[in-house]
Amino acid sequence: MLDREGFRPNVGIILLNHRNEVFWGKRIRTHSWQFPQGGINYGETPEQAMYRELHEEVGLVPDHVRIIARTRDWLRYEVPDHFIRRDARGHYRGQKQIWFLLQLIGRDSDMNLRATNHPEFDAWRWNEYWVPLEAVIEFKRGVYENALTELARYLPRLNQHNRYLRSGLRSHHHQAGRHEEVQPGTENAPTESKDADTKPGSNQADTRHQPGSGS
Repeated sequence: MLDREGFRPNVGIILLNHRNEVFWGKRIRTHSWQFPQGGINYGETPEQAMYRELHEEVGLVPDHVRIIARTRDWLRYEVPDHFIRRDARGHYRGQKQIWFLLQLIGRDSDMNLRATNHPEFDAWRWNEYWVPLEAVIEFKRGVYENALTELARYLPRLNQHNRYLRSGLRSHHHQAGRHEEVQPGTENAPTESKDADTKPGSNQADTRHQPGSGS
């Protein structure tokens, strides 16, 4: 389902834990990390699509989260021609996305990367809110920065010191990551199997967090 300009409606999900860290998923069989996202089916609202994608990619249901905010308008990115399937070239340009900011009210153990027969991620971790955008495929970085910036004002206040709330919005040039970092040069193109964006990668999977490990 494309609009008149060739963009497919899509949702993106920024999932927070109680420390305002975000869910960061590793695309299956690649070293590319990203937020959950997926296309909006015909007849779905963005919110309905968000809950469906949340379950398909992360294994969570509506009772596990609460919606904090969403972006006001569509955020768009174009996909380079060499990442588009041949039969889609000429009329498919990329994605237009509504982004949701969610709070996890369930437990880490509620997450299940194998909730369907077609998993999108094979590992995950919690990352500080300002994710290292250099780990994201280049043509998506602008949308990620715009979504994080727009939704940052809605971050829940923490009892402990939170330098991001005190210092305001920051540039993506500051890398964050309390856990393991993705090294420069390892960010392969993600396999956009649901969105017809990219071709599958083949790098060795990161085994720090196995599916369903909840850590």
